[in-house]
Amino acid sequence: MNNQDFVRELRAGDDVYAFYDIRQAAEARGAAFDRLPFSVRVLAENVLRKLDNRIATDRDFDNIVAWKKTYVAPVELPYYPARVLMQDFTGVPAVVDLAAMRDAVRDLGGDPAIVNPVVPVELVADHSVQVDFSGTVDSLKGNVQKEYERNSERYTLLKWAQNNFDNFRVVPPNSGICHQVNLEHLGRVTVVEETDGRAFAYPDTLVGLDSHTPMINALGVMGWGVGGIEAEAVMLGQPYYLSIPEVIGVRLTGSLRPGVTATDLVLTLTELLRKHKVVEKFVEYFGPGMHSLSIPDRATIANMTPEYGATLGFFPIDEKTIEYLTLTGRAREAVLTDTYARTNGFFYGRSDEDSREYTMIIDFDLATVEASLAGPARPQDRIPLSVMAPSVARMLGDKPKRTDITVRGKPQSLGDGSVVIAAITSCTNTSNPQVLLCAGLLAREAVARGLRVPEYVKTSFAPGSKVVTRYLEESGLLPYFEALGFHIAAYGCTTCIGNSGPLDADIGRAILDNKLNVAAVLSGNRNFEARIHQEVKSNYLASPPLVIAYALAGRVTIDFEKEPVGHDPNGKAVFLADLWPSDAAVADLVRTHVHGSSFTDEYAHIFEGDEFWKALDMADSTTYKWDDRSTYIKHPPYFEGFTREPPLVSDITDARVFLMLGDTVTTDHISPAGAINAEYPAGQYLRAHGVDEQDFNSYGSRRGNHEVMLRGTFGNIRIKNRMLGSTEGSYTVKYPEGEKLFNYDAALRYRAEGTPLIVLAGAEYGTGSSRDWAAKGTALLGVKAVIARSFERIHRSNLVGMGVLPLVFAEGEDSESLSLDGSEVFSIAGLADITPRAALQVVAKKADGTEVVFSVTARLDTAIEVAWYVNGGILPYVLRRMMGAGR
Repeated sequence: MNNQDFVRELRAGDDVYAFYDIRQAAEARGAAFDRLPFSVRVLAENVLRKLDNRIATDRDFDNIVAWKKTYVAPVELPYYPARVLMQDFTGVPAVVDLAAMRDAVRDLGGDPAIVNPVVPVELVADHSVQVDFSGTVDSLKGNVQKEYERNSERYTLLKWAQNNFDNFRVVPPNSGICHQVNLEHLGRVTVVEETDGRAFAYPDTLVGLDSHTPMINALGVMGWGVGGIEAEAVMLGQPYYLSIPEVIGVRLTGSLRPGVTATDLVLTLTELLRKHKVVEKFVEYFGPGMHSLSIPDRATIANMTPEYGATLGFFPIDEKTIEYLTLTGRAREAVLTDTYARTNGFFYGRSDEDSREYTMIIDFDLATVEASLAGPARPQDRIPLSVMAPSVARMLGDKPKRTDITVRGKPQSLGDGSVVIAAITSCTNTSNPQVLLCAGLLAREAVARGLRVPEYVKTSFAPGSKVVTRYLEESGLLPYFEALGFHIAAYGCTTCIGNSGPLDADIGRAILDNKLNVAAVLSGNRNFEARIHQEVKSNYLASPPLVIAYALAGRVTIDFEKEPVGHDPNGKAVFLADLWPSDAAVADLVRTHVHGSSFTDEYAHIFEGDEFWKALDMADSTTYKWDDRSTYIKHPPYFEGFTREPPLVSDITDARVFLMLGDTVTTDHISPAGAINAEYPAGQYLRAHGVDEQDFNSYGSRRGNHEVMLRGTFGNIRIKNRMLGSTEGSYTVKYPEGEKLFNYDAALRYRAEGTPLIVLAGAEYGTGSSRDWAAKGTALLGVKAVIARSFERIHRSNLVGMGVLPLVFAEGEDSESLSLDGSEVFSIAGLADITPRAALQVVAKKADGTEVVFSVTARLDTAIEVAWYVNGGILPYVLRRMMGAGR
């Protein structure tokens, strides 16, 4: 099959483009094109365009155009994303890895410049800013200044990468959140690439170093989160290998009722799709109800794709897509996308018959959605607003605790259920003008009625782009946010990723002294235990207007239908219904104040940066000049002793259990992003290197220093190692002594003894962020295998990418059913000639000599994953191939 036989031309505006006609190619192979889901069509076009019968073969194309609803065994597919999206928490370690790869090539006598991105890479620095200052007009300035004080070394590294790698662009700090910037500006929808003197058009696709990358699916752009090491391989020209996915169709009907927001909708869908077990599947939305949703509404839904466990939350291109591209200053892309999508089978028109087939179709009526929150610790645990009060009451028990405190000179009453953090944050919602303008109107009415937020509530507002500020200023609503304490604190992720900053010292002391179960309410996408703030136990996701409502009320125990939000200065009760604006009022503001000039003006200079960025001093050099004194950037150990040929794989023998964990252990548990505990090994390391506790910054900001990160692995203060009963924190039992130690200290002892380690876990191991350090730290601590009931997609892949073997128990079995307690010695055979999805035998020998023998399945799903594992991970595999070696 010659893919050039299917090259055609189209005219869009005044320009002529070549493209690969996917319909004709599919039909030439005897496939029924119209039955394919839109997302599968994107994969098929990718294979056709890259067809070389070396990596992408005729067989690959035949497999994807003959897509099946279900697969008994995985069918591997090479896939070449058009670009890579990064944020700084995950991007900095990726740049460190690339710099280390250049060093490794140099040390083996090669040209270090061969390590260079061959596809466009865009990094948005959004994850480091914290809410140190809030509630004043100077909050933004103070937080940005503090951000640069803490992170100048990291940002200098990024500036070095921008200047010394090709195809690498950085959106500097204080600009926005990566997914919102991607939606509003970076997303091409249709890419144009010059090849042999012709302009070829093809679908925009990407992988991102952040689990919420699927937000771009709202524009019909295929993108999902991957581990940093996988993204680095894609950057260096390697295909991303995936198993052909099952595709779940969600047929949307009806429309949202008045007063119901896109946030309510996504929380409802997250609950629903989790129940349908869509983990590692594509989800594709269609149906008449889809056309009633704006692109920002769709983006809210697509953003939380990882929360419902899917790989994609895909909306095909339609009229709304074209309108949004035009609105956001991408008129040329709009014209091309309209023509290309209609010509090549990617456009979903209102009159189109739903001839596509899906693995399963879920019908969902938008009119059934009601106002909702999710919490207190998982985004899929939706709570209708109408039953929020009794739900919280049950959690708090019969005798909720209260205490009287003084905050900034004012007496306050703080208790279980008090809201101490109220944050309008996260690209999930700040990308949506409807919910933000709704919140602004609610704030205006609250101010007009004389309502105020209690002193103990820390309020903040962190938009995902500066376009938000433009339309809030133009509409006259920004002052009302500020009047309630919601001053703009940052253009970054902030509270959503745990960068909520410190609570008032008196409040923090009262929480700890009285063991209060206080709450945070935020417009984010995740609320895992200890993620938002280590002193806040209950965390609820809600729409921006509800965030303001709960801030005003000061407690999550309120029943908004029966109790007033507050009282005006004359003692009159003010209810939520009195404050909530009409849909018509919100729609009128959207039409009037959300316009193209805001987008074009704000994004015209997006790569230039502020005065802090411009002042960073950086020297050009092919290889990075490491500073041994740095506690932020260290040369990583991944390529120490690197050889052109990989060592032979050997069985795991006489391994000890490092940790024994339960269900839904998140990547936040494994590799926390937030505050560094001074008494934990990472804190001890920083203090030993002259860093004061006030300058610790966060784990996320120190991901360029492996010494900090491996000490912080399994370092969440709320992680529960079942070998220690009910004890929480970064501890384990060192065997055979039975001694309780910090995880890091135990790992050092095991390493000195030459003892390999394994981790035992439950279901959904590694859920949450695409945090490559959750796998890197695991590997560096000496863990050779993780045996779990099931894995979340990205973390499983990351483990393979670091040479750690993911294994799953047989159906119905786990460590508890097998009577394992963590004291056993484990051996796993059959690794030398391992194959995809191989069945392996595990022998666990107890202290009395008895053995527990059980079967596991190796979650090396494809041949390429086996090759990564054999090479010790993706990066060694890629480096050996670049140097013409390896297996």
